[in-house]
Amino acid sequence: MHNHTGLTQGLLALVPADGSSIGNQTLFERLRSQFPELTNELYWEVRDALVEQGVLKLGKGRGGSVQLAGVEVPPASAWVHFLRSYGPSSANLAMFDEHISRALDQAGVQPINLSAPLLEGMVSHVESNAPGAMLIAGTAGDGKTYHCRALWARIGGDPLHWAAKGNVKELCLADGRTAVFIKDLSELNGKESDLPLQRLESVVLGGDNSEIIILAANHGQILDRLRDLGRRQGRDHPLRKPLQERFLQAGPAPERLAVFDLSRSTSRQTLAEVAEAVAGHPEWENCQRCSLRSDGKICPIDENRRRLLGEADQGQLAHRLGDLVEIARHNGLHLPIRDLLALCSNMILGCSNKQYAKDNLLTCADVAKIQQGGDIGKASIYANAFGSNLPKRRASGRPVFKAMSSFGVGQESSNAVDGLLVYGKDDARLKSDFDCFVACDRIYGGTAAFYSAQDAYLEGYEGARLEGGASEFLAMLEDQRRRLFFTLPKGELGYPHWSMTVFCFAGDYLEIIEALKQQKPVSDTVRGRLVRGLNRVLTGLLLENEDRIFIASSGGFTQSRVSVLCDFETASRRQGGIGMAIKLDEETGQPRLDVSLAVGSGNSVIYDLTPIRHEFLSRVAGGAMPASFSNECLQDLLAFKAKLLRQTEIIKSACAVADDDEVGVESSGLSLNFIDVEPGGHGFSRPMTVRITE
Repeated sequence: MHNHTGLTQGLLALVPADGSSIGNQTLFERLRSQFPELTNELYWEVRDALVEQGVLKLGKGRGGSVQLAGVEVPPASAWVHFLRSYGPSSANLAMFDEHISRALDQAGVQPINLSAPLLEGMVSHVESNAPGAMLIAGTAGDGKTYHCRALWARIGGDPLHWAAKGNVKELCLADGRTAVFIKDLSELNGKESDLPLQRLESVVLGGDNSEIIILAANHGQILDRLRDLGRRQGRDHPLRKPLQERFLQAGPAPERLAVFDLSRSTSRQTLAEVAEAVAGHPEWENCQRCSLRSDGKICPIDENRRRLLGEADQGQLAHRLGDLVEIARHNGLHLPIRDLLALCSNMILGCSNKQYAKDNLLTCADVAKIQQGGDIGKASIYANAFGSNLPKRRASGRPVFKAMSSFGVGQESSNAVDGLLVYGKDDARLKSDFDCFVACDRIYGGTAAFYSAQDAYLEGYEGARLEGGASEFLAMLEDQRRRLFFTLPKGELGYPHWSMTVFCFAGDYLEIIEALKQQKPVSDTVRGRLVRGLNRVLTGLLLENEDRIFIASSGGFTQSRVSVLCDFETASRRQGGIGMAIKLDEETGQPRLDVSLAVGSGNSVIYDLTPIRHEFLSRVAGGAMPASFSNECLQDLLAFKAKLLRQTEIIKSACAVADDDEVGVESSGLSLNFIDVEPGGHGFSRPMTVRITE
């Protein structure tokens, strides 16, 4: 006999307390995990009884849903509950496009509409009647299925047919061909993918024009499946190598295969679109009539989304967030759309206190609790941006929060910033800055909790500070540094915001890119710093030269750290086809150092300037060798030095052949150029002839 009382209590405990709905299928599965003998009939019997008693009421959704009756539901509750599905929760459902569609249908809210950046190109390709196939490639979360579904709808496909079960969909086109959509290769296990891949090969290499294959797949997934299929067939699959070169080196795709790689489309503009779509969604208008923000109450959800929109700072927070994404991208980190959605969702809904919010993501029901506790600061958007509200394991599992934490914002600081935060309230010299940058923000800056912890830190017993008693204030200090990174005015000389990251010169790096895009010269200060750092690495000497570049060796071993023999020197600014130029790579959008040792093509050596390499050179120019990332960067630069020395040998050999020396005169000495350093650090090459006697 079943215990109906226990089932009833268990079911009610699973229904959201904030009045939002939960689907019957989800509720049944969760309840059965507690009561393994629960049958479908018994579930409906208990559920219907609660509906008849008025305890539950029916909600929206295709599969049916229920919600608590008699609960005052905040008007935006369903939307917030849906937004949580994008957030970095422990049971995240935003792993597939289909899951989001199901959650959307259950919530009964408007979807988050994002552009499909490559859709128009896909539609044009299909409408051009071009023979062959189309591959929609990318990493997990790039929106492959989203693009695939959008393309299906644009060329006349039925959305209901797409939503029906099945991973392969077919559509007859007006030109007589059949469009075969393979929604996601990863959903086909092992040999199940053989037939779609054989159809792909038949269309691309076999000349079959009766159909066009449209396949969505991860980079590694399709390469692995092609390799395995080739092994089963006893051959190397002919499509695998060209696709691998396409993915890794941006090489050409096979002639009849159009490749649309979504992993190359994420940028600052993508983040701006996602932030606007999430924070500016029409469903937020329901907050205008919510009691949680009436009578002077602060709703952290509403406050965070307004700050993300830039209502008070003219978009500075979003702009600096875009700067971080750009630096991460140029360092080789790819952040898919799914991760950007998780970032924006966490920024708005995040809460560091798990007692207030399950999975550290707020619902509307949690807002009342955090208001009553007076801990609005636990939901700071600035801390949430770096995933500091999340458990470390969950944050490290998301590429976007792993990338954000790599900047060290919160842990990194400067004496000026920490002095302001710790002593600014009581120091007359810092009081005006403290009021302007900290006390002005009464929600996440100068709060009662911060002042209380600050006073305890400054006035408490010394033993309390030494034995971890100041841990609360130190944690608040990290959050304040994160807030200042986003809120300090641009150009604030006393507290430069990039000084609170491991990339202190990232602002200069972004300015290089912007100058090159506008075809303007790079700042003399930045160029001079790069040349100074380059000279110090190439020679191992503390040179101050900014007008020339010394290509030096130690007499034969190019990996030597100290090189005093100058094999060649060239101008630090390109003139007459010789010297160093800073250019922009059109493919990657990254700056690069192009050092030309002689006039003509083929006489230059290129060094791709990533943010981490730029940071390394800039810090070396200032006299520091940062151990945190120095070894890898140093090896890269020593490899660049080896290429310069090889190019020098080639040019010298060519010049020696062309020299018209006097006939009959034999060389009796060896000319060497030594690098001497003046007291002020200026280096110059001093020729010396070594006589050879027999």
